[in-house]
Amino acid sequence: MLSAFMCGINGFTFGDPVRLRQMHELTRHRGPDDQGFFEAPGISLAHNRLSIIDLTDAGRQPMQTPDGRFTIVFNGEIYNFKELRTKLEDLGEGFKTQSDTEVLLHVFARWGEAGWLKLNGIFAAAIWDRDEQKLTLVRDHIGVKPLYYFYDGTRLIFSSEIKAILAHDVGREIDRAALNLYFRFLYAPGPRTMFQSIKKLPAGHMAIWAKGNLEIKQWGQIKEGPYFTDRTEAIAEIRQTLKRAVQRQLVSDRPLGVFLSGGIDSTSILGLMSELSAGPIKTFSVGYETDIQPERFNADALLAERSAKYFGAEHHTFMLSPRDAVTSLEKIAWHMDEPVSNHIQSSTYLLAKYAKPQITVALGGDGGDELFGGYSRYWYSHFIDQLRAIPLPQRHAVFSFVIGKLFGQPQSVPKFISTSGVERFLVFMQEKEDLISAVLSPELNQPRSAMNHFGVLFNPAWQDPTNQMMSVDVRTWLPDESLARTDKLTMAHALEERVPILDPEMVELAFRIPSKWKVGNRNQGKKIFIDAMRPYLPPHVLQQEKRGWFSPTAKWIRGPLLPFMREILSADFAPQTQELFNFPQIQRVLDDHISKKRYALNTLWALVTFQLWYHTYKIKI
Repeated sequence: MLSAFMCGINGFTFGDPVRLRQMHELTRHRGPDDQGFFEAPGISLAHNRLSIIDLTDAGRQPMQTPDGRFTIVFNGEIYNFKELRTKLEDLGEGFKTQSDTEVLLHVFARWGEAGWLKLNGIFAAAIWDRDEQKLTLVRDHIGVKPLYYFYDGTRLIFSSEIKAILAHDVGREIDRAALNLYFRFLYAPGPRTMFQSIKKLPAGHMAIWAKGNLEIKQWGQIKEGPYFTDRTEAIAEIRQTLKRAVQRQLVSDRPLGVFLSGGIDSTSILGLMSELSAGPIKTFSVGYETDIQPERFNADALLAERSAKYFGAEHHTFMLSPRDAVTSLEKIAWHMDEPVSNHIQSSTYLLAKYAKPQITVALGGDGGDELFGGYSRYWYSHFIDQLRAIPLPQRHAVFSFVIGKLFGQPQSVPKFISTSGVERFLVFMQEKEDLISAVLSPELNQPRSAMNHFGVLFNPAWQDPTNQMMSVDVRTWLPDESLARTDKLTMAHALEERVPILDPEMVELAFRIPSKWKVGNRNQGKKIFIDAMRPYLPPHVLQQEKRGWFSPTAKWIRGPLLPFMREILSADFAPQTQELFNFPQIQRVLDDHISKKRYALNTLWALVTFQLWYHTYKIKI
């Protein structure tokens, strides 16, 4: 039976028993069931275990090969470990346990770096080679499992969470380039973190340390095409591929459920689970205690309740209050390690806390929008390319009609005249430059930082520019914002979330489907995905237009959250940050939001998130 461990891994390339155990304690919440250490000349490794499958000592980590050459610590699951084990046994390999950890160890011992491409799973691992005195770090294809490192030119320190690396004497200075990107995108894109001395290992990459030298190498990448030419064939392939992915991820010896929204993706997962599972499925959603437009902010929760009833699930709804949101934010800042600004963080964190007494594993619908064109920006991008294909003499008149009659918003003009690639990506994804320039100090502000960072991701250009925009979201926003947020805020309560839509087979398949089959219309994307999942979706879900996960935060700022906002955004809360921010301007932005003169939730929440992080981690300017 598979021994699956969601956990924390820690280590470094020198000896220090005290620091190793300090790191271990700082990540204990990730794996409270067991612990293990490996210490030898030139290497220190630690493992926190959250047991999901096979609750015995089988597969306990750190684990070694029989000859003692290779030692592994591993966070995650290898879903195709049985097939790999069979291949290895045919090659003469022997196994002592039934664990996927042992299979992963033998995959590396047999095939080395080429072995990563054989894996289907979510993982972050460190493998020590005793004979070559070499440490290899590796992260899964999409970056579901986090991995951070510090390298000073000689020593390497790594962990599942930044806070453990900070147990060492490493710098806490801000990466000012990351800060600029953060206020434009609401997260720090990898490989940067908000700490100048600490980096993210990018998804689909490995880091190889030997004799004091460090090399970062890419082992997996998202590729374009070859494209389907038969839409019916593509629909069938989506349905069967996702069904296989869900089937693989249903294995668990701990209670398992679904984080259910009112949308297409998580409902599709529930629909497939209901076909593949025996007995009722536990589902969990979040609603909001609010007197302000409760029907709008609880529409998602009500739809989820209807979907759960449709499938005969055992449904649970957590109702979040403004007080809940405020009291959780300092804990969230600690768990997140670096500022990631999203006003639904309290919802994720408290929903996981609410669900934990009943389940240890939750399946979610993450990734559907990025892979299959769920966001309106993808429809706009595709539509703009169609407009730009109009012969030049007629193009100006058509553009004027579209902008003036169909959309009627002057701020839409830069989007409609943008060229495909990084220019269009930035027009749609960046926060408003005038707000950023207002709140950041002039000495700090770098308006070109985004172009410099993201430009390389659009080179070379793809045949399908809108699919390339989706691929960049999958490579950046998904691992560095969405999946990071999900991992940290669920593992804070030792609860694992699995993401079947981001199965490697699904990712490869998604970029073989032309964007024109995905985008639908500006109110509902994911057209081909919806058609594929139609047999599993209730009528009330099919009738809904696409909408985001709304929370009342923007309105709560004008009411119950206002005293909190005033405190955190005052110049006195973290006086050192006056070097970074223009606090009189921040107060003006807050006042304009309160008076409804100008909506500024994203900028205000980014500031609050940053200030709480700065205060929690005692950062240096």
